[in-house]
Amino acid sequence: MTTTAVRPPAATDPPKPRGRVLPAPVSGQELVLVAVIALLWIALALTTPAFLTSGSLQPLLVATAPVALVGVGMTIIIITGGIDVSVGGAMMVCSVLTAKALVDSGVNLGVAVLISVVAGAVLGLVNGVLIAYGRVHAIIITFGTANLFTFLGLRIFGSTTVNGIPGTLAFFGRGTEGRTLGIPHAFLITVLITAAVWWYLRHTAGGRHFFAIGGDPVAARLAGVRVQRRILLAYTITGVLVGLAACFLIAQGTSTLDQSVGSGKELAVIAAVVIGGTSIMGGRGSVLGTLLGALLVQSVSSGVTQLGWKSQLSDLFVGVFIIVAVGADLLRARARRSR
Repeated sequence: MTTTAVRPPAATDPPKPRGRVLPAPVSGQELVLVAVIALLWIALALTTPAFLTSGSLQPLLVATAPVALVGVGMTIIIITGGIDVSVGGAMMVCSVLTAKALVDSGVNLGVAVLISVVAGAVLGLVNGVLIAYGRVHAIIITFGTANLFTFLGLRIFGSTTVNGIPGTLAFFGRGTEGRTLGIPHAFLITVLITAAVWWYLRHTAGGRHFFAIGGDPVAARLAGVRVQRRILLAYTITGVLVGLAACFLIAQGTSTLDQSVGSGKELAVIAAVVIGGTSIMGGRGSVLGTLLGALLVQSVSSGVTQLGWKSQLSDLFVGVFIIVAVGADLLRARARRSR
């Protein structure tokens, strides 16, 4: 009589999913988003001939970049079953620290980016430690840190504005030095980072662990996944991306930074993630969908502005998109449970 050896699960193996955890390379929702964006752009081109010109598309891509970039990190967080509503406050801290360094110390591009990224990483690390080891729900922790970060940012401002910001970060902005082949560098960098994170999530054991944690954190822990470290990493990555996005924001504006910087960005980012097809319940998501979701949100905002409609209509359209996306996610979840 022979016996068959059973290999115990390795520490780096993801737990067996209860359903399908990893998304397809391109999901149905991503294809739908591509179709919706294409139809929207065609409609805007027919009604506002200036829409498909470089003078219109470049500001659109520049405005999309920071939302999509932070959305990449937020997608990882939501995949694990968490959320971060403090990114707006963190963006304010990173922006004002960088602006002050540019004005007061005249730092160069590399140092300015480093200051912003390090500041964002520290703030993300604070969130990660509190959530991973404090065992308190992410929305409660990040709601608290959102207020702390905003207070800290206002204290650093010291006055209502920071004036006289030099063009050190123009490499990311709208000027001729801020684009290659007509595409803004901020958007190109965002696309490259999105592609890298997409590859990491799909093709590495570490990336698949994020999906496993969102699908079933208990099963993931029993299978050897270091859940707390992964959660800490997710919030720290998001902090780093917030720091880089803050540089993009400074590069968009004039020589003055006011205290509204970062205000409401957390809602725009979460909207882009949800519209992009990431399940708010965790376990499923796509950074490519988030990039498309951010592009759709900014296209709607740009279209409403160019048509001369009231800005509230932009919020209305985005709200409808969110409801449709969440409804589709709930229907998919119900279909999976009924199988």
